[in-house]
Amino acid sequence: MEKRGAPPAGPPRGPVLHIVVVGFHHKKGCQVEFSYPPLKPGEGHDSQSLPEEWKYLPFLALPDGAHNYQEDTVFFHLPPRCGDRTTVYGVSCYRQIEAKALKVRQADVTRETVQKSVCVLSQLPLYGLLQAKLQLITHAYFEEKDFSQISILKELYDHMNSSLGSTLLEGSQVYLGLSPRDLVLHFRHKVLILFKLILLEKKVLFYISPVNRLVGALMTVLSLFPGMIEHGLTDCSQYRPRKSISEDAGLQENTPRLDEYISVSAADTSNTNLGMGKGCRKMTGNDSLEGQKANVPFSQSEKTCNGAQSSNGTVQRLKVPSHASPVSSESDWETLDPSILEESNLKGGERENIASEQAENHLSEGVSSESLPITVQPQANTGHTVLVPGLISGLEEDQYGMPLAIFTKGYLCLPYMALQQHHLLSDVTVRGFVAGATNILFRQQKHLSDAIVEIEDAHVQIHDPELRKILNPTTADLRFADYLVKHVTENRDDVFLDGTGWEGGDEWIRAQFSAYLHALLAAVLQPDNEKTLSDFGTAFVAAWKNTHNYRVWNSNKHPGLAEVNSSHPFQGQYSVSDVKLRLSHISLV
Repeated sequence: MEKRGAPPAGPPRGPVLHIVVVGFHHKKGCQVEFSYPPLKPGEGHDSQSLPEEWKYLPFLALPDGAHNYQEDTVFFHLPPRCGDRTTVYGVSCYRQIEAKALKVRQADVTRETVQKSVCVLSQLPLYGLLQAKLQLITHAYFEEKDFSQISILKELYDHMNSSLGSTLLEGSQVYLGLSPRDLVLHFRHKVLILFKLILLEKKVLFYISPVNRLVGALMTVLSLFPGMIEHGLTDCSQYRPRKSISEDAGLQENTPRLDEYISVSAADTSNTNLGMGKGCRKMTGNDSLEGQKANVPFSQSEKTCNGAQSSNGTVQRLKVPSHASPVSSESDWETLDPSILEESNLKGGERENIASEQAENHLSEGVSSESLPITVQPQANTGHTVLVPGLISGLEEDQYGMPLAIFTKGYLCLPYMALQQHHLLSDVTVRGFVAGATNILFRQQKHLSDAIVEIEDAHVQIHDPELRKILNPTTADLRFADYLVKHVTENRDDVFLDGTGWEGGDEWIRAQFSAYLHALLAAVLQPDNEKTLSDFGTAFVAAWKNTHNYRVWNSNKHPGLAEVNSSHPFQGQYSVSDVKLRLSHISLV
């Protein structure tokens, strides 16, 4: 039997940072009981001390209401440690066992059942893959019936770091356990409404219990956005844990005044239709370009506070607006600085000239092109996409500008939120969120969100009538949603064909949403595009052009869109079948 007070291990050799065991103590509540390597350098494996940034870890790994279930799985995100600026992805497997079944019963076990979670903290968003491995180990750990036997956990750490690598993000394994097919079967046409809600960067709360159904549905919705799971969540958990009321008051006092913002002209950031209004702000900061971390070894990514360094190419970071009005303009969060683009153009002028020529050729030739047929068949992801660091977003982007910079600048993605994090919903530094909750207190406070997604009933509750109008699907959108539902339900009753083909399968659905988004992006670049954009929803497109992710995307050229048809995949003349489809939609709302 290994002792828990072993000396701390060296720096991580792979994507897994820590293996953690969280237990429920009858007096202290949720607490860390074991970590390998130790969560804080210089402390033992059995230390219960937590880094300040990760103070909510025990409550995320051992979720609220877990005692009602024999086992459960949690996906959660932790803020980066000081010196690192990348989201830490957590996967936790929870189980409980009767205390009388234990071979070795420790003195602090006073209840009839023992509840524990085994947790992996990773630098790679391999949720389903980590879950599959962790479930097996958690089962074996509980089968020992002696929780002091920790050798299996150390072996898990070594095994994961030797077998997992960033190349796994290029294949389909990153989507393991996330089924868009099941999502479409459950939400039907409402899937497109969820997709658009997130595009608009609204405050979206998912609600259901147990946690595994919650995080599965939420992350599956995000998997519909090209590249989002793989490269779009690196900045999605930038928040400060709450310390005390006095600190909150201090934060408000330190919030910058509006006159600290310096207005700049954004007219030269792009030759396309920006639709930016007066929202472009210039900020100063020392944060390094996030995309440059792509070539940094895993062992260098978790640094001490003194180890944080910035590179020559800097991304202008967010300053919080000095007002917390719920109707505050999105433009207060805009931080685009045209000088960044000009500097980049000087360094890579030849590449930009080529991209510009391709875009111009497309504009001259593509306007009169025929629209895509309704039965468009996008190609499956081959895994050979070339990614480059985004000039503004800092994310690893492809030639279309994907993933969109949605989860940046204070827009959070929290697949599971503990009750202790409730204050984040009203935090002035949080621009918006896509979050999951199992506690009914989250659902009851409707004023803190724009939409509540009740997964059990497949009900999307949008509070603002104006937002409901914006998201009301167009005829072309209804055709698109109907097309998805028909293909998914076509063979579901045949046990031999169900889910086995390309059409109607998970990858096919993701390809359809990728084609939809690419068409939308290509359409906004066209001159005289009002009629084309009306198929996506005129009000929706106008609202989307005011979001941070659109401005970031539109501030750069994306040569891949030269090959994309700039019209809705399901455009066409209105017919009797559309009337029936509209009536059907009204009855389902």
